[in-house]
Amino acid sequence: MSGSNDLRDEEEQARAPLDRATATRLWELTRGARGPLLALAGLEAFMVVSIVLRPWFLADIIDHSLAGTATAAVFVLALGGLMATWLVRFGGAGVAHWLAGRIALRVLSDLRRRLYDHVHSLSMRYFDSTRAGRIVARVDRDVEALQPALVNAVPETLGVLLRFLGAATAMLLIDPWMCAVLAPLLPVLIITAMLFRKAGQKRWGQVAEAKSRVTAHLCETITGVGVLQQCAAEDGNRERYGRLLTDLDGTAIRASYAWGWFQPFTALLSTIGIAALLLVGGHHLADDGRITVGQLAQCVFYVFLFLGPLQELGDLIERLASSSAAAQRVFLLLDTRAEINDAAAATALPPVTGEVTLSGVSFAYLPDKPVLRGIDLKIAAGETVAVVGPTGHGKSTLVQLLTRFYDPVEGVVAIDGHDLRGVTQQSLRRQVAVVPQDNVLFSGSIRDNLRLARPEATDAQLDAAVAALGADEVLMALPRGLATECGPGGSHLSHGQRQLVCLVRASLADPRVLVLDEATSAVDIHTERRIQRALKRLVAGRTAVIVAHRLATIRDADRIVVIHEGRIAEQGTHDQLMAAGGRYAALYGSSVRSEG
Repeated sequence: MSGSNDLRDEEEQARAPLDRATATRLWELTRGARGPLLALAGLEAFMVVSIVLRPWFLADIIDHSLAGTATAAVFVLALGGLMATWLVRFGGAGVAHWLAGRIALRVLSDLRRRLYDHVHSLSMRYFDSTRAGRIVARVDRDVEALQPALVNAVPETLGVLLRFLGAATAMLLIDPWMCAVLAPLLPVLIITAMLFRKAGQKRWGQVAEAKSRVTAHLCETITGVGVLQQCAAEDGNRERYGRLLTDLDGTAIRASYAWGWFQPFTALLSTIGIAALLLVGGHHLADDGRITVGQLAQCVFYVFLFLGPLQELGDLIERLASSSAAAQRVFLLLDTRAEINDAAAATALPPVTGEVTLSGVSFAYLPDKPVLRGIDLKIAAGETVAVVGPTGHGKSTLVQLLTRFYDPVEGVVAIDGHDLRGVTQQSLRRQVAVVPQDNVLFSGSIRDNLRLARPEATDAQLDAAVAALGADEVLMALPRGLATECGPGGSHLSHGQRQLVCLVRASLADPRVLVLDEATSAVDIHTERRIQRALKRLVAGRTAVIVAHRLATIRDADRIVVIHEGRIAEQGTHDQLMAAGGRYAALYGSSVRSEG
């Protein structure tokens, strides 16, 4: 049921239905490879011509042998012709395989780049509501499943049609009745193929969705394996994963079972066609001599060439149905648009002093469920303001609005009087830096992670930035100093070490506004003191907004703002709020008791 809801959420985010025609859009994806595709189709046509010519040489040998007129020259010419057609067939197949591989690499690689860029352009709401595993499934496995439709469909379909038409034309030239007896099979084949294609696309779409659920679960549980082990929840997790695999297996089996009827049906049509041909051909050979034995043998070959593609057509339609189901999901992702976009008249945010203003700001993640209500707040340039309050009352939402990951439903968020909706996002985020609670590091060295903020920085400049924040006694003391590998997600470093790296990275960006979201959470007291010293140096001369649960860490803030149920309940210095004995005093007392 959750998988169905996930897919429905994707459709809502894309503002488009899943079940749409895909052929035109698939063809558009091949725009940069149309030349090689046409060359591949031409090569396929050339190979089909060689196949159609092959029976003429066989018929010539048979008829000359029966007539007693076979000579060495006849055999040499016929065998030479057969050899040439086989060389064309095998040589062309090798070249076609190589060319198709190159086209696939080019088209699918371009599509992966396009999807990767598109995903990174989407707004934060998309990532808040979509499981990472589903995104991975779209960009990886679904793209891979498109190859039959993008690369193989054109030459293979052309090959099937040309063999069909070539065989039909050859039989028509030999004896029109041979072609006529096979004609009634065509409408039956076409109608059946259309029905199976429609049913197959639906079934393989269900298989693709089941695979997405497996991938999503796998990504989530690998990321959170430590939590599962800590909670001793491995058995329950294995059972859930097993149920997802069982559902995937059942869906795949049902799809294969439904499709499995097509092959026997086409085999039945082939048998009927051959029987009809032998009946008519035998009559024409025995009664009126309208055809020769060689021509009858030639027609038998053409019947296999005429009806043989039915088997290949079934396999091709099955693969295209699977590819079409994957394509619909890929296009659903491409149709998803960023919620937060630069306005048409957006300008770059000029260098600012850092004055932050929120005027009448209200916000809701879901309709009719406001998180912030009528917030009016002005933060002077260079002021350090701490935002506190109970969990879920809107503190972290302020961070999302200051960086414009979300826009307010009502009101204006401005820096130095510039409404954030009127400036470009890149220019805004160059002057507003965020150090989140979940410090994010990437695989690579500490230096690599620091250079995300300033790619051109030299090693000496990075060393100086670390020393300037007083983080050198921790980071330089690592076995390889700043060359130490962080590991996936920074797993080779402690939480405190990761947080220091994030603070140094923020300082390298040299922002005018700094947002710290629970920057000292989940660390010991000794590490917290180091981080606090680094924070004091980092915020000096900058506007700082600090979101914190551990209230003892923000006593020195210029101002403390208390958020309760989405509104500003009170604000002032630590001493003023403690003297008032209001919500802050109660929160502070509770925080001190819990830490003691």
